[in-house]
Amino acid sequence: MFVLDVRKEPGSVIRHSVSREDLLLINRLAKSELGPDQVYTFAVRLCDNEVDRDWERFDQEALEELSRLFVGRSGIFDHNWSAEGQTARLYKTEVCREEGRTMAGDEARFLKGYAYMLRNEKNQALIEEIEAGIKKEVSIGCSVSERVCSICGQSGCVHKGGKRYDGRLCFFTLSRPTDAYEWSFVAVPAQRKAGVIKAFGQEGEGDLKRLLAGRPGYLKQLEALEKEAQLGRSYMEGLRKELVRLAGLADEALDLTVFSALAERMEERELIEMTKAYRHRLDSLYPPRPQIQSRGAAVCADEDSEFVV
Repeated sequence: MFVLDVRKEPGSVIRHSVSREDLLLINRLAKSELGPDQVYTFAVRLCDNEVDRDWERFDQEALEELSRLFVGRSGIFDHNWSAEGQTARLYKTEVCREEGRTMAGDEARFLKGYAYMLRNEKNQALIEEIEAGIKKEVSIGCSVSERVCSICGQSGCVHKGGKRYDGRLCFFTLSRPTDAYEWSFVAVPAQRKAGVIKAFGQEGEGDLKRLLAGRPGYLKQLEALEKEAQLGRSYMEGLRKELVRLAGLADEALDLTVFSALAERMEERELIEMTKAYRHRLDSLYPPRPQIQSRGAAVCADEDSEFVV
């Protein structure tokens, strides 16, 4: 059986006050008895069942199972699996309803987690950033065993998320979670698909960085590959932005929202060729004009002149 490792972001941090019930749950995880003045608690929106920017969604059963799996899981930073980064821990979770329905037609629901951290000098700056709303986006790392297509009901099919087939939108449902790794404080993603990392592997293999944690040489190679991949994503994003910009200039009637969605699915060669075509069209519509007439050139009396020399 194959396992899909996923990281989804962002959720958000919500203010929460510690209660007697909270303290009882916290002390089940603590090695020594903690009092209300020793802990700081807050709530986080971990994930929901809406179709996301990568055309994926968790089903209701997955949210319920993730709710069970995430109790006791650590909060870290940027999915960096290091004991030094452990800063908080989830002591309670619940699946909550909210108004409206999802793109898939289900009742909107989300997984809410309650976390605690120690009130000490080390954590004081982080607590202040949470209170100020600076640290508020979170992302989860987990594994699921199924990723089912909305078109054919199969896993590993040829259908593409976000594309319509006979009027039906294609997206993928993530179900049957097998593990919850951690949740992380992350920065606001600048790119549309930033922060969503996946890897296919045999059950039990887990995340690549976790597998290579004891092999620094291979881990360094992986980090170098990740940097190269980021450069590639930045390059492709630049191509897409330039194509959309030129298309908007060349055709004012063009719906740029729809065109941007089309550009997201184009490969490098398609983007380059389309960019050339729109640039050629712009050159035809707005041919370059010399700013200064050459010596002896005739000047048309009714021609507008932008420069006077």
